[in-house]
Amino acid sequence: MLKIGLTGGIGSGKTTVANIFEVLGIPVYNADERAKELMHTNELMKQQLIFYFGEETYADGHLNRKHLSSIVFADKEKLELLNSLVHPVTIADAAQWFSRQTSPYVIKEAALLFESGTAEGLDYVIGVTAPVTLRLKRVMDRDHVTSEEVKKRMLNQIDEQIKIRLCDFVIQNNEQQLILPQVLQLHEKLILLSEKNLPEKNL
Repeated sequence: MLKIGLTGGIGSGKTTVANIFEVLGIPVYNADERAKELMHTNELMKQQLIFYFGEETYADGHLNRKHLSSIVFADKEKLELLNSLVHPVTIADAAQWFSRQTSPYVIKEAALLFESGTAEGLDYVIGVTAPVTLRLKRVMDRDHVTSEEVKKRMLNQIDEQIKIRLCDFVIQNNEQQLILPQVLQLHEKLILLSEKNLPEKNL
């Protein structure tokens, strides 16, 4: 079974791509969504988050994302601290998930795939890319935030051009090229690679 990473800058549309893979029957581990779930269910993590970010981190037992975001996106060191608490738990959870899968290949979707160092344990990485102006608009519309707030979040991810160069495959989500044909073509290629079980990236 091949382990495939799926990443892209904020607003690139990687979740849309992940949804298509799921329709094709490929299991997808959404690291960002799973991390949010673990923040609610993992008692040790909850205690750590409250200790470092204050009682306001949880309101009526629910994660106060607005409070946490206001802290970490304004302070790079606080963001690094948050990641140091969340990433190890999420990585361990993903490893357990991988062990339960039986598909020819599976996908781990994560915004910080390279930043967290988890790309090293994967066979291939797919990058989803889109123009910055389009990414800004998507996130502003989705999260109801200002362009300045989105730009702050972008600064906490590695430059998209660098990220895409690190990927083995790239999907263009620029609203000019259709996504579905790109995903279908890549799906067929990954099925073939899984059958050959290639040990090296020699495409």
